[in-house]
Amino acid sequence: MITILLLGAGCGTGLTLLVYGLRPPAPSLAATLARLNTAPAPRVTLPGDETGWSARAARPLAKLLAGFGLPGPRTAHHLVVLERSPENHLAEKALGLIAGLIAPPLLAALATVDGIHLGYLATGWLALLGALAGFLAPDLTVRQKAAARRLQIRDALSAFLDLAVITLAGGAGIESALTQAAATGDGYAFTQIRRALSQAEHLRIPLGVSLGRLGEELGVPALTELSTHLALAGSEGAKVRASLTAKSLSLRAHALAEADAAAQSATERLSMPTVLMVLGFLLFLGFPAIAKITGSM
Repeated sequence: MITILLLGAGCGTGLTLLVYGLRPPAPSLAATLARLNTAPAPRVTLPGDETGWSARAARPLAKLLAGFGLPGPRTAHHLVVLERSPENHLAEKALGLIAGLIAPPLLAALATVDGIHLGYLATGWLALLGALAGFLAPDLTVRQKAAARRLQIRDALSAFLDLAVITLAGGAGIESALTQAAATGDGYAFTQIRRALSQAEHLRIPLGVSLGRLGEELGVPALTELSTHLALAGSEGAKVRASLTAKSLSLRAHALAEADAAAQSATERLSMPTVLMVLGFLLFLGFPAIAKITGSM
């Protein structure tokens, strides 16, 4: 009975996906306007965003998943930080789902050759769990990589502020100091900062506003807070250097505190295998004596 229900649920899911693939729902007006009003960032092809044969093969399934409104807003935000296309991400999710769905039946068929019968019910549940794990694994990976990149942006921002403070001490203005500091560095963070400063120049908006938008786009609160400090540059230019110095020191202290906490956490995790090894060694030494005592009784 349960096998029939699982087969029926699978057929119903397949028919639903087929209907949504043939007639995907139209995007909302708000989503369309947001896509038209948002200027696309310059894309850089990363190792994890290459379009191989697997991604191209799963591209129709990616369009099918996009019809369900995937990826979600939070995952889409992570993809912006990683400069990955939603199509490739959805193709990876589709491949994970298919691999997780097919792997348990194949393993069960191989086990049957050796005389091990898992049963249809157990194989079905393992297939469903494998499909769920393969479908969710790319989202978890993207979230972890995006968090690591945001930390890199925050650390690079501290160096950027130090360079800007040095240029301000040499007598430069706030705009030229930020521009020269952004041109000095290299990497993803400095590239994004240069893009924000260039947009501010072309759109004739304050630099703080452009950096604040960049902070909201990448999900880096430190950039949003920096825009507040730069808002004081017009009337209190003499105090901006001290404000930027304090901000840089705060970012550096925060990074050091997080590194210390991560090191202590890793030390605590390393102590657990040592304790288990000692317990196993004591058990190995005491087992003959215990077995002799229990045998004599």
